[in-house]
Amino acid sequence: MALVLGRPPAVGPRTVAKRARPGRLAASLAPTGNGFPSFLPTEVEKIKDPFARRLARRIERVPVPVQIESSDGWIMSSCVKPLIRSENNPVVLLHCFDSSCLEWRRAYPLLEEAGLEVWAVDVLGWGFSDLEKRPPCGVSSKRHHLYQLWKSHIRKPMVLVGPSLGAAAAIDFAVSHSEAVEKLVLINGCVYEEGTGHLAKLPKLIAYAGVSLLKSTPLRFYANMLAFNGISLATCCDWTNVGRLHCLLPWWKDASVSFMRSGGYNVVDQIKEVKQKVLIVYGERDRIITKKLQVRLHCELPSAIIRQVPDCGHLLHVEKPNAIANLIADFIRGSNC
Repeated sequence: MALVLGRPPAVGPRTVAKRARPGRLAASLAPTGNGFPSFLPTEVEKIKDPFARRLARRIERVPVPVQIESSDGWIMSSCVKPLIRSENNPVVLLHCFDSSCLEWRRAYPLLEEAGLEVWAVDVLGWGFSDLEKRPPCGVSSKRHHLYQLWKSHIRKPMVLVGPSLGAAAAIDFAVSHSEAVEKLVLINGCVYEEGTGHLAKLPKLIAYAGVSLLKSTPLRFYANMLAFNGISLATCCDWTNVGRLHCLLPWWKDASVSFMRSGGYNVVDQIKEVKQKVLIVYGERDRIITKKLQVRLHCELPSAIIRQVPDCGHLLHVEKPNAIANLIADFIRGSNC
């Protein structure tokens, strides 16, 4: 991937970049009357979770240099930027498979209250970035995009936090760009899957048909019931709307098929190459990733700290935000959690 030299175009909260001309930034950044960024799907207004609504209002798009079809350009990448700058290295929060930075709606404010500099970023292909140019969204492209975001905006070694498949993305990035990562936090890490398997070889038409199922409300609702430990139906419905909001953007299918056909994450052989300090956290009642796999990960990273969060499912940063915020803060400050 070629690097783009020079300074990114200046953007402010009311900048509107035209899409008609190549080389111009594609974004409409002005907030709507209700305070939500105008690039979010209008369905955001139906979400009831006050934490999700509050964090959604803070989502911005920042310019990140990438390479698209052999030419250099910019993607307006979605993230939540920190309100404070800390003497400690920044915390950068990734998210799960096919999700967004809204996953961190409950833990993000707690991490800020702890005095940390916190970024919640959307992995390329998911979240709310402007992908109108349809960039490739395979593993190498996701890694390159995160590196360019870090190089352009964060600029300090970070504590990289990855939940579920985000843990695989974190390992892949930390091994490839060790200078950018001081520590790793892996939450219910999905790190032993060997990519997308046979799905990578599906004909395009079938791949698009399969991807369409991923945004269906029934499937997302079932995934939430599986991921959380005993939430109400009303909460599950609302959190389903939060979790599928990014799927309503026009380029979501193309980005998802691009990732599927790329082969996906396979970091099994990279785990032992991790040199950073690592905190492994898992939920006692996780029905998606077993405790056995978390213990296996700890065995492969023997210097890592491992902690269990009791009475908690797969998305513990949503279900038990105080627990994960405290563990991350203590880990950053050098305690034994």
